[in-house]
Amino acid sequence: MRTSSAARSFVSQYPKTTALVTVAGVGLFGLKKWMAGGVCHSKARLDGKTVLITGANTGIGKETAVDMARRGARVILACRDMERANKAAEEVKKRSGNDSVIVRKLDLASLQSIRQLAKDVLASEERLDVLINNAGIMSCPKWKTEDGFEMQFGVNHLGHFLLTNCLLDLLKKSAPSRIVNVSSLAHERGQIHFDDINQDKDYRPWRSYAQSKLANVLFTKELANRLQGTGVTAYSLHPGVIRTELGRHFWPTVPLWKRVLYVPFVFFIKNPTEGAQTTIYCAVEESLQNESGLYYSDCTPKTAAPQGLDDEAAKKLWELSASVVGLT
Repeated sequence: MRTSSAARSFVSQYPKTTALVTVAGVGLFGLKKWMAGGVCHSKARLDGKTVLITGANTGIGKETAVDMARRGARVILACRDMERANKAAEEVKKRSGNDSVIVRKLDLASLQSIRQLAKDVLASEERLDVLINNAGIMSCPKWKTEDGFEMQFGVNHLGHFLLTNCLLDLLKKSAPSRIVNVSSLAHERGQIHFDDINQDKDYRPWRSYAQSKLANVLFTKELANRLQGTGVTAYSLHPGVIRTELGRHFWPTVPLWKRVLYVPFVFFIKNPTEGAQTTIYCAVEESLQNESGLYYSDCTPKTAAPQGLDDEAAKKLWELSASVVGLT
């Protein structure tokens, strides 16, 4: 009663302040809801279907796995860290009520690991209905993959390029099936440096990341062209700005004063569940069945940057990628 009386007294004494605080609160709540982006409303079931998700032990990959499992799918978590992957699998099972969740070892920085995973999947799975290329690395130092590729281009693009190609026959056999490539708005700042694809001459973490995300968009475009008439469709997407581990290499490089300024904005950043919505949308939305090669954001088709619409660059990137990973 005392609290209620005090509140009424405050409102009567400071009506303008109360109104301002109320409006500000409603405004902030509305802004956060808007920043959360689109939501996948599809009720599609995936009973009897198999979904493979790379990097599914954390972040939007794990949230996507939970959603796929809730829809009745058999879900394969393809991850590098098996201890964390097994813990994630138990969480996915518990949250979804679906025990058909398995873990497979995959290190996208190793062509041998990718080929071994594909071999295991082809030997153990009768079908593959959705392949979600979700794993990624962002703004890391100048590292090399096991096979000598620049790490971001190697993991974000070349690893998924090889994995997808190794699993294409199973995807075609399971048609209608889908391939979902998680890209980023960063592709808009990207260029494919065909004369220095591994950034050996001038490595800059953000430039390399943007190149790898543009590669995701171009790969999707060329993949769709090559898969016409097979029943396999491909989609690329921007998940949004999300609170995940992806920024673990970037955040320590930010000056302390900038980190302090960023703190208030964390409230508006998407959480992993919100960030997974466009991935889920591309994987299950029924109206997309006859669409392929497009780019999505907030569960809506968007026009990619001009360099992401370049058919010649997409074809050239495919040929280069196939050559360096040994598919030609």
